[in-house]
Amino acid sequence: MIKQEGINGDSVEAALAVPMVATRDIADAAANALKARDWKGVAVRELLGPRDISYAEATRILGQKIGKPDLQYIQFSYDDHAKALVQAGLSKSFARLYVEMTRAFNDGTIKPARTRENATPTRFEDFADEWASAYQLV
Repeated sequence: MIKQEGINGDSVEAALAVPMVATRDIADAAANALKARDWKGVAVRELLGPRDISYAEATRILGQKIGKPDLQYIQFSYDDHAKALVQAGLSKSFARLYVEMTRAFNDGTIKPARTRENATPTRFEDFADEWASAYQLV
């Protein structure tokens, strides 16, 4: 969307700070759990990243990294966002569930609490450096 439309967007409120976690941190947690084998059956672990960050701030950071300091974040309506996700090739059920999640963030239904156990190390700024390198290749 940034490359094609020149904007970043989602249905999360622009100023709402939410947890963002790097996929490498998820992989590390999964690998450590598999090595430790200290669980039985199904185990759910919440991972929240090192800090909450708003989509407006994340967009500002991404824009700076790619030389577009005026990159704007646009909050989409729930319906428009679901339609855009389906048009991008995602299933209707995924789009519905994703928008349900963003609505739950926006209305405060989901408000994760960061602890020492669920905080992960990779900062958004570190991810943004890697993302910017990949962005330049596309």
